[in-house]
Amino acid sequence: MISDPMILLIFMIAALFFFLLSGLWIGFSLFATGVAVMLAYKFTLPPTISIWSKIGGLIVNSSWNSLDSWSLVALPLFVFMGEILYHTDISNRLFNGLLPWFSKIPGKLLHLNVVACSLFAAVSGSSAATTATVGKITLAELRKRGYSKSLSVGSLAGAGTLGFLIPPSLIMIIYGVMSNVSIGKLFMAGVIPGLLLGGLYSLYIAIAAIVKPSIVPKDEEKFTLKDKIGSLKDIAPVFTLILIVLGSIYLGFATPVEAAALGVVFSSLMAVIFKTMNIKNMSVAIKNTIKTTVMIAFIMMGAAFLSQVAGFSGITRALSMYVAQSHLTPYQLLAIVGVMYLFLGAILDGVSMVVMTTPIILPIMQQAGFEPLWFGIFLVIMVELAQITPPVGFSLFVIEGISDENVANIIKYSFPFFLIMIFVVAILAAFPQIVYFLPAHMIK
Repeated sequence: MISDPMILLIFMIAALFFFLLSGLWIGFSLFATGVAVMLAYKFTLPPTISIWSKIGGLIVNSSWNSLDSWSLVALPLFVFMGEILYHTDISNRLFNGLLPWFSKIPGKLLHLNVVACSLFAAVSGSSAATTATVGKITLAELRKRGYSKSLSVGSLAGAGTLGFLIPPSLIMIIYGVMSNVSIGKLFMAGVIPGLLLGGLYSLYIAIAAIVKPSIVPKDEEKFTLKDKIGSLKDIAPVFTLILIVLGSIYLGFATPVEAAALGVVFSSLMAVIFKTMNIKNMSVAIKNTIKTTVMIAFIMMGAAFLSQVAGFSGITRALSMYVAQSHLTPYQLLAIVGVMYLFLGAILDGVSMVVMTTPIILPIMQQAGFEPLWFGIFLVIMVELAQITPPVGFSLFVIEGISDENVANIIKYSFPFFLIMIFVVAILAAFPQIVYFLPAHMIK
């Protein structure tokens, strides 16, 4: 039996890795780790209460509390909205609408990945859906036109992760529920960092095109002003949906849950107008929504149980005291936490990273002076990094599935965009006002 909380922490980490590497589902691994820690901890229980009844009580209590939140209703609604859009013609229309606007910019159509991902992220909320939807269109088109393969694939890998940062974001909803931070404020806080990240991606592409012109084909079709104006009809549905979802939250007309419902209604109307949604597609969208929502909920339940075990056994308190007594500066602590997330991102998906670490790491970061709102945006960017971090970077496998490239090449192509994300983290740490600007000006 173990009584020292720090030794118990080491045991907990080892047990978690054992269960994860054994092939158990992540939710089961979290529950199993919590049970193992409870069995290993030296409890003092009344004779009438068994350890198994205590474990069962904690599981029931933590599972109920983790999902007993009205804000979580926004999660399946935004997932459903993204699924509807995925099965409509909106992605093809978006590509055709953006095409005429990039003929004169250095890098030309290479910017399509960045802009299309930014726009689709703002209506889907899912990084995987954004990467898959945009990549299926742009990669083949860019290859056919003779654009650089490395920049085509790399920009998709980097820009595809914007689905977590540009609202509505499923990760932000989960973090907001777990940290008791306003989801509406989180949505607004992610807008400027998301645009900054996308802007730096495009700047890198433009500089690369100027330094090495061969990455862009010489012969390009010409577009007139009439072509550009005509293309607006294909871009308009996406912008309208963005205005409905984000505008209603920013102006105080709707909560995130109500905005999600509006998004589902409008995306359904678009599906009807475009005549691309049938019973088969709708049933697939509903099934995928249920599967995604249940998967996230199960992971949240397991993480809530494990975090409650960590608190019950004194691990959280001991870890907080250790950090407080180590006399680290706030930025030294932030650097250590950042490296930890990079390591976790190599073995875990984004949802698991958030639900497993938030209950333990957030109190420590607050003690160091970081606001929960700012830390939420930092955490979302670290989750984005995890999407292109081998060996479990989910976006890497999504791109592999829609292209002819192997994962090793995709990692190499995406590395410059990986560095840009780290640079943005440094900017937000130096200038936190970037995160707070829009939330501070929201109309109540």
